[in-house]
Amino acid sequence: MICPKPIAIATFSAMFFPTLVTAHEDHCDAVVRSVAEAGFGGDVTVTCTDDHATLTSDAYPNHDMMTGIVGTNEQVPVPAEYGAPVLLAPTLGATPLTRDAALGVAVNGVPIYDYTGGGEMSQADLAHHQAQHDTVITRQLDVCGGHAGRGDDYHYHAEPVCMIAQMANAGDDAIIGWAFDGFPIYGSANPDGSVIAEGVLDVCNGQPDDRFGYRYHTSPEAPYIVQCLMGEVPDFDALPRVRPLSAAAGGGAAPGRPPQGGVENLVFTQTRGGARSMDYTYHGKDYFIRYQPTGTKGCYMFTTQTVTNAGALKTGEFCR
Repeated sequence: MICPKPIAIATFSAMFFPTLVTAHEDHCDAVVRSVAEAGFGGDVTVTCTDDHATLTSDAYPNHDMMTGIVGTNEQVPVPAEYGAPVLLAPTLGATPLTRDAALGVAVNGVPIYDYTGGGEMSQADLAHHQAQHDTVITRQLDVCGGHAGRGDDYHYHAEPVCMIAQMANAGDDAIIGWAFDGFPIYGSANPDGSVIAEGVLDVCNGQPDDRFGYRYHTSPEAPYIVQCLMGEVPDFDALPRVRPLSAAAGGGAAPGRPPQGGVENLVFTQTRGGARSMDYTYHGKDYFIRYQPTGTKGCYMFTTQTVTNAGALKTGEFCR
């Protein structure tokens, strides 16, 4: 992990840590340390500039994926180069910000979305739970709190429980991620271990923080995770998105359409050589999406038999 000039990394001493993070250098240090102390330094690179700490990874976690999904969109996790920019001088704003893409990033480099599955969240929707779009209720998420989205990119919509279980510093005081507005994300309790009283968290699932000024939390009930951003974000509409797969010969893959009523026995497997397979049954018939790397960086050969394509066997090379 790097934090080059003009931002210098503060000394990683357990005897020193600012009680209030305000300076760019201190905030850079906090982001770097959150990744390193969680044990993900080998998977995530943190680079700081004057304005941002960028967490770069392949957005492909080293934990179980897709297990437990019923409401599948027939998308599959594929590694993707992803740089998540976290502001180094966070400032609370006057209007909550929403978008149909990531609102932050976990310390393992995986993007964090709100709880809805297709970007249905708007300003007017923040105060009302959208059960029909709730990825937990509609069983779109795996046992780890994530799934593959329309870009075949893995991301979280709820508490990333499998990632938290892997963290070397797992505990209530551990930062599990960062929102793009620069404020940290914690688990379902206060950093001191105390219970968060009902009604304390605001519409974005956050509350004031003595050290950072503000912090977000996960929660056992909706909205489960960061629902919106309370901080100001310059160039909000320009925040990054994972580049979707495109056919090597031109064009793109057809978006997955969730099989009506969901599927059964969905299992995602992978080999050390990079071959991956997602297998499941629907109305008693077997379907699958399989791929493996080709000789071209970021490209994969797919073989699929999906409900979306009426069970037709299809092959093709797709690239980021």
